[in-house]
Amino acid sequence: MFGQDRNQLRRMYLDAWRKHQTRQPLTPLEDMIAEVVAMHPEYHALLEKGDTALEKDFLPEMGESNPFLHMGMHLGIHEQLSTDRPLGIRDLHRQLLTRLQDPHAVEHEMMECLAQVLWEAQRTGTQPDEGQYLECLNMLLRP
Repeated sequence: MFGQDRNQLRRMYLDAWRKHQTRQPLTPLEDMIAEVVAMHPEYHALLEKGDTALEKDFLPEMGESNPFLHMGMHLGIHEQLSTDRPLGIRDLHRQLLTRLQDPHAVEHEMMECLAQVLWEAQRTGTQPDEGQYLECLNMLLRP
């Protein structure tokens, strides 16, 4: 969706958030990014630092999580829901929403499954397993 350049990707978040705050017209992608940023007030100060945010490394060994990765996972789930790919994810999302009643919480639950499948694919050098992903999401529905 964005290419491989980390700063280019991060710049999209900064620009979309700035345009949202100044009520400038947004492209559909910028609107989606601004919506995700708005759900995360804990990241607003970072994004408002401008270019400083582009260069920051977020080190898990220092107890830091990467806000750009986190918001990117939200965007990935939004894209999956808009295309219903993997097939059936939209229905699983609807079921999770019925159960949890909080769209943001549902996305966080789904992100755990997505992260697990992406990590496994990276570890094994293979494509992410959609079946494994859907199974993990189905497990979230079990009592």
